[in-house]
Amino acid sequence: MEGGNDGAAAQAQVAGQQAEAGDQAAQAQATVARADRGGSGGEGGDALERARTDYEAALKERDERIAALEGEIAEAAKTAESAEALRKEMDELRRRGDEERVGFELQIAGARNVKAARALLSDYDNDVDKLKAAEPWLFSASPAPAPAGATGLPNAGAATDEGAQMRRWRRIAGLPEDKE
Repeated sequence: MEGGNDGAAAQAQVAGQQAEAGDQAAQAQATVARADRGGSGGEGGDALERARTDYEAALKERDERIAALEGEIAEAAKTAESAEALRKEMDELRRRGDEERVGFELQIAGARNVKAARALLSDYDNDVDKLKAAEPWLFSASPAPAPAGATGLPNAGAATDEGAQMRRWRRIAGLPEDKE
């Protein structure tokens, strides 16, 4: 009877940790999508690299959790029912991890529509590069580099003469000069 309770507790723990790993991977994918749209506030390359690092950390955590589940399966082998339930959860975790990996690779490749690209991917041996070469319309061009050059504004760190600037604004506003 005690083995059944241990199996239920292990299943509850696995479900919580599985959801946590899925949430982290989803957050990493959302960061990549924002970086691709240029909405991260910084350079797209930096955000993309951070997103890649976050996603790799989530994958590493998932792989560690899979290893822990395999250990739990060995311990729970006494009861075939709990071992089978853990195997199903582990297989589902692997399947979702593979789907997330494919989605991430398609986003990194610049897919305009990940769902459509995923549907066509099987026709190209699940190779993103082959899909990109055969169906270029499905992928956007790489993001444009940030513009470089003069804006016509003074440098943010440049020293200024506050008095001269105030006199200029007073002249523009039509106010008399301040006599101190």
